[in-house]
Amino acid sequence: MKKEKSKGFPLILATVIILLALGAGAFLIFKDTTPPTIAIAPDSSDIGKGSQLTISVADPSSGLKSIEVVAVQGDKRIPLIAKTFPGGVMETQETVSMEKGVLKEGSFSIEVTVTDASLYPFGQAGVSKAQKSYTYDATPPRIYVQSHTNNLNQGGAGFMVYALSEPVEDTGIRVGDRFFPGHLQPGGNGKYIYYCMFAHPWDVSINDFKPFIEAKDKAGNSVKRFFNYHTNARHFRKDKINLSDRFMERTVPEFQDSVPNQKSPLEQYLFINNQIRKQNRAQLLEFSKDTSPVMLWSGPFKRLPNAANRARFADARDYMYQGKKVDHQTHLGLDLASLKHAPVPAGNDGKIVYADFLGIYGNVVVIDHGLGLQTLYAHLSSIGVNKGDVVRRGDIVGHTGVTGLAGGDHLHYGVILGGTPVQPVEWWDKSWIRNNVTSKME
Repeated sequence: MKKEKSKGFPLILATVIILLALGAGAFLIFKDTTPPTIAIAPDSSDIGKGSQLTISVADPSSGLKSIEVVAVQGDKRIPLIAKTFPGGVMETQETVSMEKGVLKEGSFSIEVTVTDASLYPFGQAGVSKAQKSYTYDATPPRIYVQSHTNNLNQGGAGFMVYALSEPVEDTGIRVGDRFFPGHLQPGGNGKYIYYCMFAHPWDVSINDFKPFIEAKDKAGNSVKRFFNYHTNARHFRKDKINLSDRFMERTVPEFQDSVPNQKSPLEQYLFINNQIRKQNRAQLLEFSKDTSPVMLWSGPFKRLPNAANRARFADARDYMYQGKKVDHQTHLGLDLASLKHAPVPAGNDGKIVYADFLGIYGNVVVIDHGLGLQTLYAHLSSIGVNKGDVVRRGDIVGHTGVTGLAGGDHLHYGVILGGTPVQPVEWWDKSWIRNNVTSKME
């Protein structure tokens, strides 16, 4: 009996070892039954010259073994990437540049094949395949200038009509770091006609003013073109604003929720005049994006009746306190004074895009007139319209007041192009509008 037991033990041990080996083998085979993941970017279907395709692959279990990327166009297969990986590479990102000569313009597809280092199923590595279709466009749009006479004044507005060879993703006129969007017009009879309001900003010198049209299509191809223009330099007035304790005691409390409470009245006022002013001007740029792509107005703009000019556009203001200069700002509108709480008419037809309190401007109404042209009515004692209302030239939008940083009852009237304030006086002039805007539309 003892001998039978001694003979049976090796057999049991061998069986256990075999079972363990089979279990280990099964574990190695079945530990990774998930194939690699593949992501192909960009999502847009249009690819241009110089664009890049990005292929992201991962296999966090057994790691990556190889990747193959092929472009397929017609019956032609173009190898782009063929790579194997050393052990331990769990993820990678590969890029493919669309260089000249690799593809012809037109539709093509990208095929990606990735293998991982797993043994499943039974000796063959896990395999993933992905495919994505694109259109290759290496030709930038062409720009055709329609407005060959462009006269501007420093601080004033300009208007350009141009055509493009194709509809585009983005286009407009760039002046330094400012961009004035162009707007595709309906009824072009097969042509892609764009209108663009732009400015010679008050703070850009004659030598630094170099506007050009730019356009970028859906494939990312971009082009720019300069155009003929003439601009006149303007010299803006200098002014002094004397700050009194009484004035600051009256105006600062309106901003208590926005200024540091621990500061002195002067420090609070300077915070408002600088930081909140910057925020408010940034909001004007945001308002400009809410604009009609077609012109909503007609004829000269209406002025506040029987009003005297109290401050002009682009006045350079030194702020004085107890005989010392404490700040400097530029006044970017016209201050018009009439009777107390005088009714304020809409300058022209348009749509209300803002009607609420706005920092230094106090109670404000902003009217969009289309093509990025907007008018601003500030320091109002009351607002008579709501956002979204459609108004006609002369409709009453509110009443003059002393809200915001106003020293007395008046209207701060501003004209804004693409977020940049411009000279309002031009828009009261019927001849200027005819010569510089509407005649170009014809």
